[in-house]
Amino acid sequence: MQRGAVTENYGGDVQQTIDVLQTALATEVVCVLRYTMHNVSAVGIDSESVKEEFAEHARDEHEHMEKIANRINQLGGTPNLNPEGLHTRSATEYGHAQKLIDMIKENLVAERIAVEHYRDLIRFFGDKDPTTRIMLEGILAQEEDHANDMHDLLVAHEGKPFLEN
Repeated sequence: MQRGAVTENYGGDVQQTIDVLQTALATEVVCVLRYTMHNVSAVGIDSESVKEEFAEHARDEHEHMEKIANRINQLGGTPNLNPEGLHTRSATEYGHAQKLIDMIKENLVAERIAVEHYRDLIRFFGDKDPTTRIMLEGILAQEEDHANDMHDLLVAHEGKPFLEN
């Protein structure tokens, strides 16, 4: 009864699941911070529509963060939202872009890393924890959409894709 949602039939290692989800949580926190910073600091004649996209993505990443934190809690863990060490727990980087085009590129790279990270996690969970896998599949779909948005912005502003393939 003390284990909450975890039953004897749970197919995975609960602590390992929590640890893996802590990395995903840190990744989402970093993404929220990066998109928020880019939204606030983007300037230039073409920046308004891009800033809106950054703000929308920050909101989406915040939703992902909450979903993951809630899943950690359901499994009996405590979500690690401590800013100390955040950069070492995250799969993506915060970044340092100053120019609008560089912000778009940073976000595209980060989204591609997040997509690969979530694909790996989905394979890891497989049938062991379908609840976590399904949650991550939903997040993956949005991350793929974010990557596509950043790619489209890049093409619109540079006329060519930054990353091949």
